[in-house]
Amino acid sequence: MTGQAVPPAGTPPEILAPAGDTDCFLAALAAGADAVYLGLKHFSARMQATNFGLTELSRLADLAHAHGRRVYVALNTLIKPGELGAAYRLTARLARQVNPDGLIVQDLAMLDLARQAGFEKGLFLSTLAGFTQPRALGAALNLGAARVILPRELSIDEIRDMDAACPDGLKLECFVHGALCYCVSGRCWWSSYMGGKSGLRGRCVQPCRRVYRQMLRAPRRNTEESPERRNNARRDKARRGRTKHDQAHYGKASRFFSCLDLSLDVLVKTLLSASRVTSWKIEGRRKGPHYVYHVVAAYRMLRDEHRDPKARKMALEMLDMALGRPTTRARFLPAKASVPTEPDGQTSSGLLAGKIHVEPDGRVSLKARFELLPRDYLRIGVEDENWHATLPVTRRVPKAGTLIIRTAKHKTPGNGTPVFLLDRREPALMALLARWKDELAKLPGRPSAPVSTSPELFRPLAMSRSLTEMRLAAAVPHGKQTRAGRVLTALWVSPRSAGLSRTVVPRIVWWLPPVVWPEEEAALQRLIAKLARDGARRFVCNAPGQTVFFEDMPGPPPELLAGPFCNTANAAAVGQLKKLGFSGAFVSPELARQDLLALPKESPLPLGLVLSGFWPVGISRFGLLGIKEDMPFISPKNEIFWARRYGGNIWIYPGWPIDIAEQGPVLVQAGYSLFVHIDEPPPRDLPEIRRKGLFNFEGALL
Repeated sequence: MTGQAVPPAGTPPEILAPAGDTDCFLAALAAGADAVYLGLKHFSARMQATNFGLTELSRLADLAHAHGRRVYVALNTLIKPGELGAAYRLTARLARQVNPDGLIVQDLAMLDLARQAGFEKGLFLSTLAGFTQPRALGAALNLGAARVILPRELSIDEIRDMDAACPDGLKLECFVHGALCYCVSGRCWWSSYMGGKSGLRGRCVQPCRRVYRQMLRAPRRNTEESPERRNNARRDKARRGRTKHDQAHYGKASRFFSCLDLSLDVLVKTLLSASRVTSWKIEGRRKGPHYVYHVVAAYRMLRDEHRDPKARKMALEMLDMALGRPTTRARFLPAKASVPTEPDGQTSSGLLAGKIHVEPDGRVSLKARFELLPRDYLRIGVEDENWHATLPVTRRVPKAGTLIIRTAKHKTPGNGTPVFLLDRREPALMALLARWKDELAKLPGRPSAPVSTSPELFRPLAMSRSLTEMRLAAAVPHGKQTRAGRVLTALWVSPRSAGLSRTVVPRIVWWLPPVVWPEEEAALQRLIAKLARDGARRFVCNAPGQTVFFEDMPGPPPELLAGPFCNTANAAAVGQLKKLGFSGAFVSPELARQDLLALPKESPLPLGLVLSGFWPVGISRFGLLGIKEDMPFISPKNEIFWARRYGGNIWIYPGWPIDIAEQGPVLVQAGYSLFVHIDEPPPRDLPEIRRKGLFNFEGALL
């Protein structure tokens, strides 16, 4: 493929460093990173980072290229219908002004827009794009990707499976260190569902880091009540949404979903045998230069000197001082896979510097556990505590010395509140960065040039489309399956549902899961083949790469729809789905009204939408510690959630379902022709909630 930004064959994997600002970029180069990835002021999945302007970035890219290093730019957000022109123009300016070695993208639209904009180098599919299974890598190559970034949830055996299945012309990137999200990348709408700040848009407010409380006990169940009657009662209860919940029924607050940091450290050597894994990625675009320098230097030693015990020891010491969170191997070792959370532990970023002591006269002090230097940056407590604050250290404090802390009266922390060292600007590192800044200052920045052309979009369909509704059941319903008018029954593909009668199978719309892991691929392929032999001809794929399950299928080609879990949000992305063989697509339910109503006028395929039912706020592979399935838990803002296991994944649901059914006529008029109602029965003990389930329909997707 043209312009693949990867090292030559036979070279060690690159160390790929994060950079959220200029100091971090220079720290990465100083530590010996082979490549640096970063974001711009727009279309970056880390919008909280400082990020870069194009003129500034052109100088940094020239500096990196002068030292034989590579620069990758993340344009890895979901793109709304009205943003295609802006994304195109930004990419065109980026290609001309900066000439980066690769673009990291989430939205399939960018694979087309980048080429139209004149970008000729590597296009890398982010973990947010949902390519989680070996055979899906072929679809990624067909779409024009040069690299796929692997999920953090994979074991070393699964990484090797992905490596073995990787086709010629495609390379892989693997995370080795940094923050973990509880939910699978691209399968988390938690922040968006609670207020429109979407993780797929780089604006996640990290609700998984907050404290939650589990319901302590449940009322007695009526054992004589039929399952059908119980399910009907649950649905009615969810729809009414009237009764307040009693907080006295909830237990101790804990951080059940706040993950530790991933650290493969000495185990990273096992990746050296995966020849297609050409990049070891370090997470941390919101970290400081101290973190970037120490982690990059450590992984360089672990790659280049992994046989030297002294080098390994030194690398581990550097990682201990990198100011991240406590670490975990997560699922990397299949025999020791663990849930990477410590509900009652400390999962905040930074090194514990001491604990707050409040004097009788109100003075607040800290006894330092180690030397504190001027320009060190401290955090008091954690973000969701009332007294949370950050402050710089203005003078040297020796080990066991006392630092007086001044905070606002309404933010006085309690005795024992932990204080963390978040960033350190030690003199040696600052002197090193100063030398790189001197070299950078000699390079001229290239000014921006306007881009007047627009992307070539797809000719939209005429508005004459027949309407179809489907009801997606969580399990095989009791009794005979029928089609009532244009309402179709839909079922998740599972061993149980695939056992239905051959007379029923052809009348069902079959939904594939939102995530397929390497170990699940073969079994799912067998189920799909059985359904096809039994006459199934309608399937909904919930990741773009799932079309590979239908290659070489005997008989007439099936009708494939792209499901709502594909996060489709613009016409160019729909066009990419059309190239993959889809005949229709469900739009992401997190879009706001204006975007939803605009999209059908531009779409090259019939579009659908989720009208009602329980939509998950997130899907996780990490399991649960301290949270019971099908038992409500509550946030600090009195928001109710519940969890349920399907296969190897945990689905987290909000306590109130989506319900925009009354907007049906407006959506039909806009051009939507496919609608789905999700029949996911809530827990019997779920409190009834006074909250409309509009997702972002009446709000905004930020």
